[in-house]
Formats: sequence, C-alpha cells, structure tokens
Amino acid sequence: MDCPWTVGAVQHLEPDVRMVLAPNPSPMTHWGTNSFIVGEGDVTVIDPGPEDTAHLAALLRALHPSERVTQIIVTHAHRDHSGLARSLAAATGAPILAFGPASSGRSPRMRDVRGHSGEGIDTHFAPDEVIGEGDVLTNGGAGLTVLHTPGHMGGHLCLALNDRLFTGDHVMGWAPSLVSPPEGDMTDYMTSLERLSAGPWQKGYPAHGLPIEDLPGRCDFLLQHRRSRESAILAALDMPADLEALQSRVYADVPAQLQSAARRNLLAHLIDLVHKGQITANGHDLINARFSRP
Repeated sequence: MDCPWTVGAVQHLEPDVRMVLAPNPSPMTHWGTNSFIVGEGDVTVIDPGPEDTAHLAALLRALHPSERVTQIIVTHAHRDHSGLARSLAAATGAPILAFGPASSGRSPRMRDVRGHSGEGIDTHFAPDEVIGEGDVLTNGGAGLTVLHTPGHMGGHLCLALNDRLFTGDHVMGWAPSLVSPPEGDMTDYMTSLERLSAGPWQKGYPAHGLPIEDLPGRCDFLLQHRRSRESAILAALDMPADLEALQSRVYADVPAQLQSAARRNLLAHLIDLVHKGQITANGHDLINARFSRP
C-alpha cells in the first residue's frame, strides 16, 4: 500500500501519541523512521531518527509552544534511529536515554562472528543516561516502562505505555525484523518475541510502518514464520552446506534487494541451531563454515 502519511508532517495517532515520519525510505526502513512524541506538556521523543536537518526542524515544529522535550529515548543504536539524537538534544536540552552504546548487551554466542558487523550501526552512539529492564520513566509527561528486548540488537528496548508498546524494530507489521549477527541474536530474538506475545500489550507502535492493532497476533505470526524458516534450514541440510548454498535453497522466495538481509537472518538462524545442538559447524569461523545435521 502507499504511505498514508506526509514526510515531516505531524500525525496525531492518539491524544498522547504523535508521530513524525523521517525522510529515509528504503527496502530496510519501509516508508522511513517513525519518530514518536509521547505525552503533553513535558514530552518524550522516542527514536529521533536519522541525522537530517529537515527532520530535526519537523520534530521541533511538531511541538506546541508551551511544550518541552524532557527526554529522548533511543530504542537501539542503528543510525536510522539514533543519528539525530545528539542534534535534538542540543536543540532541546533533553538528555539521551538508551540501554548503552551499540555493542551493549551483545550475546556471548556472537564470539565467532566478530568483525562481521552489519550495516547501519551507530558506532559513535553513547547515551547520556543508561536505562534498562523495569525502569519507569515518568519525567516526560507519560509513565513509560522499559523492557529490554534483545534480538534485533543486544541493547534493543521496547517501551510500554499502559496496554500500548513502542516496539522499535523488534516487531513490525510490514516485514519481519532483521537479525544480523553479531549485533543481532536469533536465540534472544525468539525469547523476546515470546515474551511480547504473552504480555498484556495489545497495540504496537513500530519504528517503521503502520501501528499494529493486534500485537499478540502479530508476534505469534512472526514466531511461526521464524520456526518455518528454521524447519526449512534443517530440511535443506540433508547434506552438508555452507552459508551461500543454504541461502539459495531456503531464501529463493526473497526479492533480490533483500537477499543481503536474508543472508544475515540465515546466519542468525544457523548460530541459534548450533547453540541448540541441532546442527554442527566444521570450524569457529561461522561465516565460512560448512554446516550439517549430527
């Protein structure tokens, strides 16, 4: 479907939730990054978006004259989420809150894929204040509860506002999330997704795409999708194969412009399957290893 929003225009999604769409559409970001303004009076900005002067101006225009930004929360350190944080902080005086720098929360399972980082990592990102699981942030005009949801990245956060959840890139309605080792971890992703599926949150506000009206249902769908991919990988390992051969067998249905992302997801699945003992690798360099079923 066509994007229903105008880039840079404030969208009033609920009385206490506004959104400004950033001008960064791509196959990986869909229509662009959704930057949320939460609360009234003293407000919170969630995911300020990419470093872009026009988007900064649009966010400042979206504020009422009597409002002030009291905190800027970054769900994870990808540049399309965190890039504008420092400029927005300078313009508003608000502190930047996040789980930590880009490497924070990285799983020890990723030790064999170091040096193979994915694209879009904000390697220079550092928050002013570190936040984590269970923190309640009330100084931004709304009571936001922090959930640590590793998977897409080790330091990924979701933010609960009553029965609504700002899901960052962990749950989106238009596509499954990218899980790109070593920053991403499929084992953690599935655990976090199962948690969200069983939780009390009904509506999701993702950082890309439309709001998710049935968040538990979407989580269940994504869990089944990942399990289906896992089954396809195991079926494709009727004989030993490397990453390239498996990609051609398992991800032939994925468009060419998304094959690079498919390769990262496949690697994440393989690391998860090795960790669970369902497959083996013939070396520690998992990028170049051959995989087989025991």
